[in-house]
This record gives sequence, C-alpha cells and structure tokens, in this order.
Amino acid sequence: MVMYRCSTSLKFWKKWISSLLEFDATPSYQSVRDAADNLKGIVVRTPLLESMALNEKLGARLFLKCETLQHTGSFKFRGAYNTLSRLSAAQKKNGVFAYSSGNHAQGIALSAKMLGIPATILMPEDAPEIKRTNTRAYGAQVITYDRYTETREEIGARIAAEGNLTLVKPYDNYFVISGQGTTGIEIAEQLKEIQAAAHICVCPAGGGGLIAGTSLAMRELSPKTKLYSAEPEFFDDTRMSLATGKRLPNEGNHRSICDAIVTPMPGEITFEVNKVTLTAGLAVTDAETASAMRTAFDYFKCVIEPGGAVALAALLSQKLDIAGKTVVAVASGGNVDPVLYSRILGGEI
Repeated sequence: MVMYRCSTSLKFWKKWISSLLEFDATPSYQSVRDAADNLKGIVVRTPLLESMALNEKLGARLFLKCETLQHTGSFKFRGAYNTLSRLSAAQKKNGVFAYSSGNHAQGIALSAKMLGIPATILMPEDAPEIKRTNTRAYGAQVITYDRYTETREEIGARIAAEGNLTLVKPYDNYFVISGQGTTGIEIAEQLKEIQAAAHICVCPAGGGGLIAGTSLAMRELSPKTKLYSAEPEFFDDTRMSLATGKRLPNEGNHRSICDAIVTPMPGEITFEVNKVTLTAGLAVTDAETASAMRTAFDYFKCVIEPGGAVALAALLSQKLDIAGKTVVAVASGGNVDPVLYSRILGGEI
C-alpha cells in the first residue's frame, strides 16, 4: 500500500474543508423529495416483490424492495448521482474522490462517467473482485488499502487534499442521504398503489445513510410504519448506539461476509436522523444472512449480496414478531462475489 504524505499548506486545507461544509447539514423529508425530482428519469424505480408461497410460510405479508436491480446493482447510485450532479463547474473539472468497500465506489464511478467528472476511489484490498472490476470499468482510478490496519478517512483526506478533489463520503453527506431516501418514497408509493401499508420496514445499515434517508421518507408518507436497522453481529454499531442514545464504535477483531456494511461506527449526520426516526436496531449472524440469501433466490429469484440481505435475514429469523403483519425488507445490493454466492447457495455457509 502506498502511503500519501501531505505537503499541502494549512491555507489549502482550510479552503478544502470549508468547501465541504455545504454537505454537512442535516437532511429532511424535503431534501429527499428534492432528490427525487433531481433523479427522475435517472434512477431505476426498482420493484417491490411479493411471494405468495413465502407469505403463507411466514404467516405474514412480506415485500422485498429490490435495489439489487438499481444501476450498478445497489442503492448507492441514488446518492452518488444526486451529489455529483450538484457540484460546481470547478469541482467537476477537478474531479471527485470517494472511499468505499465497493457499492458507493461503483455509484460514484458511474455517476462521474455520466457527468464527465474524473473519479478516484479508495477501496479495501479485500473488496470483492466484481466490485473493483466494475468500478474500474466505469472509468474510475482505484487505489487499495488494508481496511484492518489502515484508516480510510486519513488516507482519503490526504489524497483528496493533494489532488484538490471533492470528497464524497459514502453516508455522512446531505445530498447522499437525501438521494438514498428516494428508496423510501418509492416503497411508500408502491404500497399505496396496491392499497397496502407496512407495519414494519427493515433496512440494512452500515454508516446509516440508506436507513436515514428511507426513514425520513417513510415517516412522512407512512407514519404508522415502525422502522428498524439491520446489521451483522459484531458490527451492530447502529443497534448499540440507538439503545444508548450515543454513537458507539464496534470493538474486537471480527470478520463478516457482509463486506458492504462493515463500518466502524454510525455516521455523525446519519445518527442524528436515525436516533429520531428509528424504533430500534437488529443484528443477524452470517448463517442467518446466508439463509436469507438462499430464500431470496428460491422465492424471489433475486440475487442479494450478504450486506444487502441482512434486513430480510432479520425478518426471516424472527428478530421481530411479524405474524399477521405487512413488512418490508430492503435488499440494498446484489454485487456478490460469484464464488462466495455459489458456496452460500450450496449450503456451505
């Protein structure tokens, strides 16, 4: 791993940091609605699927919001395009920088390509090959690092400052969160179209951007719906933080198959939203996640990556009482490594 030594002046650092402040406001339902207008005709209105056979088995009505079918195979495209399309001409010319385990990377890379913006992405060296390959294929420059011994925020700050690049954070960003929230608008609208209403909506959480934006939309459009985050065990920082009312980090040297949502702690902006909008957080094991991926394949013919399957896993493993209720699980991404997916479908995990 090449380490970057910053020789940038203090004056430049202050200028660079100040240029980011406009992204640090707390998003709202109105900012999500503005994002929906901005993304109209750009994002895919992904399907809300239902399986009668699974409903009968569960004794509940379960809907799966398939962001696996979004551009780049993940909800991340929503926030990425919403953010990059709002940059100034100078920012677009200089280029953007992002750090990501893969889905935000692909969202930024494709959005940058569509808007003619140079993009540099910092990714973990153990990110699934499909995510690194796709990010490069969209035209972005990819730099790797060791997520277990190095800090992406520190490395990223140096790279962005030295290259005069605009940093687009994966979740702690006003326009990113607002863009992700358009998922929630679609869920509420799609349910209304079939005269249904959700008692419960569960959404995967890494840094918390998707569930923050989605909860802002759902709270406005479906106020009786209880909203829950879902995370892998040992990486359930949002669950712990919600329980205590303050941001708490994950601890211990753990691993998870849910690479897309393995984050150190909730975002500052996202947690300010989530502590108000969410009922609680849920945690699932890797085995429960793998089982949910098989269920999605069997009943919905939907390919979900591990991090994208934790919401479905939480509902299927009875972390909540869903008997007789209408529930929604957001499948946030489908960029799973083919070898890993084959092992999971074969029951090896």
